[in-house]
Amino acid sequence: MNKIKFGIPKGSLQDTTINLLKKAGYSIKVKSRSYFPTVGDDELECILMRAQEIPRYVEDGTIDLGISGYDWIQENNAKVQEVSELLYAKQGLGKVRWVLAVPEKSNIKSVKDLKGKKIATELMNVSKKYLKKNGVSANLEFSWGATEIKPPQLADAIIELTETGSTLYENNLRIVDTVIESSTRLIANKESWKNAWKKKKITEISTLLLGAINAEQMVGLMMNVREKELDKVLKILPSITNPTISKLVNKNTKEPWVDVLVVLKEEEVRKLIIDLKNAGAEGIVEFPLNKVI
Repeated sequence: MNKIKFGIPKGSLQDTTINLLKKAGYSIKVKSRSYFPTVGDDELECILMRAQEIPRYVEDGTIDLGISGYDWIQENNAKVQEVSELLYAKQGLGKVRWVLAVPEKSNIKSVKDLKGKKIATELMNVSKKYLKKNGVSANLEFSWGATEIKPPQLADAIIELTETGSTLYENNLRIVDTVIESSTRLIANKESWKNAWKKKKITEISTLLLGAINAEQMVGLMMNVREKELDKVLKILPSITNPTISKLVNKNTKEPWVDVLVVLKEEEVRKLIIDLKNAGAEGIVEFPLNKVI
């Protein structure tokens, strides 16, 4: 049987990724101390791996497919096929940044002030390119973790990953510059991508994952509306929305009613529900979505 070997990031992205895959329709179970989750798809073989290592294992063909960050693709200088950008991170949807940060009271105001200074980071290769681009000669030191606690005693500055900046601020660090912006990517081995069966399977996985991410920001809304009040209700809905409208059979009244079904951004719904109710909509139901494709 044809199979896709699929590298799933272990660590900070693990739970978010597995939940996303479940929403996409892949039932994944991770057993304690096992690096080989079971998945409800006989054509997939999943392996838990560090996101930092996934790009090079995809490049050399150890695995066909993987989820990792743009930062680690660049760090490994990996030659891979980028299938899709998956805009999610540990704490939510969107991108993350690797930033240059220094102690709040430091005299360092820009990257130019780092000449001869010590910088701790896990992202060594990207950081070297960043310093070279800015014409700065500094001492880069690999950090094995807890990088944010190293200044000022163990380093003058750090280059560290941040999603919200809160951990840096809590450790009295000030962001000086953004070194690289990163997002999660679905990447494939170039030879696997040339294989017709594997490319089709990988494309299907990508479509379902993107659908699950789209659904994270959307909800469904359905309501009953008298036909005479339909125009008033439709004017309240966002102009880009295309609702589904179906006639209702109501034995208790001769007045014609319709059912309106629409998909909206979740952030829009709170105010809209009140406006829709005031416009005459009844039986308004909000429901979550798994995929929007």
